[in-house]
Amino acid sequence: MSNKYIYTHKLTLSTFNLNHNSYTMKISSFIVTIIIISFSMSVFADDYSSIALKIPSLEDLSAIGDDLSYSFYHERCHDVEGIIYRKVKEWVYKDPTLAPSLLRLQYHDCVVRGCDASILLDHEGSEKTANASKSLRGFEVIDDIKAEIEKHCPRTVSCADILTAVARDATVLAGGPYWTVPYGRKDGLVSLAKEAEIVPKGSESVTNLIEFFQSKGLNVLDLVVLSGAHTIGRATCESVQHRLYDYKGTNKPDPSLDPKYLNYLRRKCRWASETVHLDGETPDTFDTQYYNNLKKNMGLLSTDQLLYTDSRTKPIATGLSFESSLFKNQFGVSMVKLASILDYTSQDDGEIRVDCKYVNQY
Repeated sequence: MSNKYIYTHKLTLSTFNLNHNSYTMKISSFIVTIIIISFSMSVFADDYSSIALKIPSLEDLSAIGDDLSYSFYHERCHDVEGIIYRKVKEWVYKDPTLAPSLLRLQYHDCVVRGCDASILLDHEGSEKTANASKSLRGFEVIDDIKAEIEKHCPRTVSCADILTAVARDATVLAGGPYWTVPYGRKDGLVSLAKEAEIVPKGSESVTNLIEFFQSKGLNVLDLVVLSGAHTIGRATCESVQHRLYDYKGTNKPDPSLDPKYLNYLRRKCRWASETVHLDGETPDTFDTQYYNNLKKNMGLLSTDQLLYTDSRTKPIATGLSFESSLFKNQFGVSMVKLASILDYTSQDDGEIRVDCKYVNQY
């Protein structure tokens, strides 16, 4: 594992209480799934052996090390979360499609240089200008929030922390879970387009995805859970056209695609510049339909569908499909882990930007 990053997440797992009569069969099946997961993960990753066979609870997440704290802004800027939530709500109510876009922004930020808001820097050759970033949206929301916060708490709240809270609030407004966000990130000074090209594009193998997540301090469970964010949002048709017309150079569609779904996608994706829902069944609802779609060969991206064909990820996808509360609870836990990826350089030499688009001018 690369030592470039500070992995500050500390996860404590506890039992998540559900109604016994209603969920006995589902929970039993899920626990069996988790046992399978725990065994398979111990085979190919030493650090997975620490995962307990219990459903995690967000309330049991303790302080996230020395760099991040849940009380970081209590005295510095006590209403920061209120300001952020009100602004996100205002924007998402005007345009609900912004919710998944804001969630995606944080992912693209954290997996490149850690969560340092480097994706927001707007200059020639920055991450924002990379091909992998060309479909990103929501930058104007972050700028609006930052401007408002500067009125109340100047030079206090980092753009990286804003991104993290915005992702959480956007998820909540889309019907997803709430989780507590630790703060204290610094804004980085460096943003390079070439580094953004490491972000998975939707055509990688499961092994490549697992290795990529491991390099960021995340595990197989996090991979499958965070992929569930594709329960909302859209993807460009460019990212799926190879599955529709010329899969692996065969001049034929991907044989794993459900025939009716294939016809639907061909109608929707006549041009690479068009977009299509990641979840073709309930595209505007944060639910577990994404995992049920995989069972029906209706995963949009290759990386989605492959989660249900690989023995390391299929048991997890199957388990998460049983009950929405299980998925939502673990989604919050995995998001805290994602948001806790920090880069040494950004934390030691970083700053609190006055404008999220530019490094400060001293």
